[in-house]
Amino acid sequence: MKQPPIHHPGAPARRLRARQPAHLFNPIVLLLTHLLSPLRFRYLLVGGAALWLSACSGLKYIPANEKLYTGSSVKIEAPEKPKNESALVTELEAVVRPKPNFSFLGLRPKLFFWHLGEGKTKGLGHFFADKLGEAPVLLSQVKIPATENLMLNRLYNHGFFAAKVSHEVKEKANTAQVDYKATVDRAYTIRSVTFPPGDTLLSTAIRATAPNTLLKVGAPYDLGVLTNERLRIDEALKNQGYYYFSADALLFEVDSTYHKELNVFVTVKGTTPTRSRQPYQLRHVTLNTNYVLTDTTNRAPIMADRFRYFPDEEMFRAQAIARATFIFPDSLYRRRRRDQTLSRLMSLGTFKFVEIRFRPVAAGDSAGPTARYRANAPASLRADSTDIGTTQQFPALSGAVGLGRLDADVLMTQLKKKSLRAELGLVSKSNGFVGPALKVTFRNRSAFRGAEQLLVNATASTETQSNAGGSGALGLTSYELGVDAQLLVPRLIVPNLPFFNPRLVNSDFQPRTTFGAGIKLVTRAGFFTEQLFNLNYGYSFKTKITNEQVITPIDVSYVRLSNTDTAFTNLLDRKPFLKNSFREQFILASSYRYTYNQQTLEQRRQQIYFQGGIETSGNLAALISSKIGTQNADGKYTIGNQVFSQYAKLDLEIREYFRLSADPAKGNRIVGRLLAGVGRPYGNSSVLPYIKQYGVGGPNSIRAFAARGIGPGTYRPTGKDVNNSFYDQVGDMRLEGNIEYRQDLFPYVKGALFMDAGNIWLVNNDPARPGGQFNASSFLNQLAVGAGAGIRIDIQFFVIRFDYAVPLRAGYGTPVDDAGNVSHTGRLNLAIGYPF
Repeated sequence: MKQPPIHHPGAPARRLRARQPAHLFNPIVLLLTHLLSPLRFRYLLVGGAALWLSACSGLKYIPANEKLYTGSSVKIEAPEKPKNESALVTELEAVVRPKPNFSFLGLRPKLFFWHLGEGKTKGLGHFFADKLGEAPVLLSQVKIPATENLMLNRLYNHGFFAAKVSHEVKEKANTAQVDYKATVDRAYTIRSVTFPPGDTLLSTAIRATAPNTLLKVGAPYDLGVLTNERLRIDEALKNQGYYYFSADALLFEVDSTYHKELNVFVTVKGTTPTRSRQPYQLRHVTLNTNYVLTDTTNRAPIMADRFRYFPDEEMFRAQAIARATFIFPDSLYRRRRRDQTLSRLMSLGTFKFVEIRFRPVAAGDSAGPTARYRANAPASLRADSTDIGTTQQFPALSGAVGLGRLDADVLMTQLKKKSLRAELGLVSKSNGFVGPALKVTFRNRSAFRGAEQLLVNATASTETQSNAGGSGALGLTSYELGVDAQLLVPRLIVPNLPFFNPRLVNSDFQPRTTFGAGIKLVTRAGFFTEQLFNLNYGYSFKTKITNEQVITPIDVSYVRLSNTDTAFTNLLDRKPFLKNSFREQFILASSYRYTYNQQTLEQRRQQIYFQGGIETSGNLAALISSKIGTQNADGKYTIGNQVFSQYAKLDLEIREYFRLSADPAKGNRIVGRLLAGVGRPYGNSSVLPYIKQYGVGGPNSIRAFAARGIGPGTYRPTGKDVNNSFYDQVGDMRLEGNIEYRQDLFPYVKGALFMDAGNIWLVNNDPARPGGQFNASSFLNQLAVGAGAGIRIDIQFFVIRFDYAVPLRAGYGTPVDDAGNVSHTGRLNLAIGYPF
């Protein structure tokens, strides 16, 4: 057996190396060693980069005798600068075809990937070409004459009828671009506008719309304005009974015999059919509240308020549905009232689908049950659908000469009357408590056969909140059990007032009266148990899609504290303001809230959200108690031997959402929010009830700090107060601002950069929280500031948010930890939904 070579300790190492067999790849190793010397490696790197840049430039993939098309420019040349020149240039650029290859800093990586798969039908190269590449766009593919004609068309649309378009091709070795120049003179302007003459019903109706015309004398000719004028006239006629009229029936004739001025004549095409030239009146209006596609009902209807009502009143009283219907027998057809009826019925929340079908009535078929029942209807109901509640009478049933007749069928498909739903989710509250929650909801969509919605909710949750200092050791735990009920009545239950019609006849949205009651048991482990009882009564209504008003004249709460831990009792004894905040008391509040929200207008790039609310408590009770003289030993007025709160609060919030792209589908935007609020205790109260006080910090506020981990003012808990800071760091005033940039990253994934600032303050001085009182000369220097970045998983109906924020400044100055050491430790916030 051959022995392995033995290396003696004293022998030179080279003798061992000399005995090794020559490696097969030694020449290659030597070559690589030679090439990878520092100088040669630098040359190799530069050469490789040049080779790669050459490939990515895309020029090596251009066929022979061809040039790569790199794009176009558009320039307007005129004796005087046209109005909206930039918008006109953008419109002309939009017709340029084809679009050049994607380019970034002179590189065209998509051409490189396309070349990898050129001619391949499968494999990795085909994948790159299909998913990441694009074929080269060549100069020979540019259809210059067609582009020039399109540009001329766009210029004619804006009144530049003497315009000319020329081009110049600028060629280089391998590339070429096409520059277009539009030469225009002054645009033609409108000299006069003439609407159809004559005394026909249609001509008279069109002339009646003239005061609102979009065609202004002296304005430049614009095809887009003419198109919108046709739509405007059509909309106006649709609301005057012209059911079959179409905007296509309108024709604009233009006389250009005057120099650079036009006479515009609005006419109706001679081929317009007769039915489009006459207004229509409704004959029968049928309400079917249980419509299905296979409906073959032949039963006689119930007659209610002149409506033909199907099938019966077991589910809905006819009056409840009639109250949400705004098309009436013997009234002119009006599209506005049709749309209002659809919106009102859907907003009842009891129907899955609502459809209105109109059918023409055959000539001579004008008699019917409607005539008999209309005569028996109350005078207050015999009003035109545009003047509900007035004394204007309907036209005679037979109709005026030239009127057509329609029958209307309102078809409603019901949702299930009763439902039971259970939800298991993650609760994320503004006070920083997060945890699982179970909610069970029972819903009855017509509790008293008037489309009243009864909701009964039972909730149970367990939540925790980490230390305000950020070390995470506190772990406050909260358990909640609650039951509440709401009754939503689809009308305003108010007395008849001469200046207010509770039906809100010009609103598309169903007003509501709300009755509510609830009880909640909150247990803060190791601290206390709190019982909250609530009764409320209020109204909510919208006059437009962008605004909502909520009036709550009665909102009674009763707060009772029990099972207090010894440590918490000692805390209350040391902190008089907390003891007053947590005392057993009635809250007899009334409130008003107004919301203006443009987020429903999705096409707008800039959207504004504003909410303002005012709340007062105890004023009427104090007035009555002062007359009766019911006071306790502390001089506080009472109701049933229980003290009640007296205060006033004002809250304001404004947000702005600005989308960077004109495309509504793009999510890149800048969002800002400003919150301000102040509460003033007076009379029977020296402090606000604890549940009405302000706190800032947390995942939906200043994210670099824990919930209720800031303020008030420059106050910083020290010593044993650190563990109780959640209860200390509340106040009577709040000022907070946030700004956030949101960016689409990948499908369903968005990123954000943000900065938050704010604080809370006290109205009255509290010796236990030094530095907490508001001072107008120094409050800006007491704003806590944080900044950070976030990732949001947005699947439309559900958003999970991860925001990491770093404190830059605390209300008292440089941020410190519980031990007093300077600390800029960040905080990760996990939350559901966007912060605002």
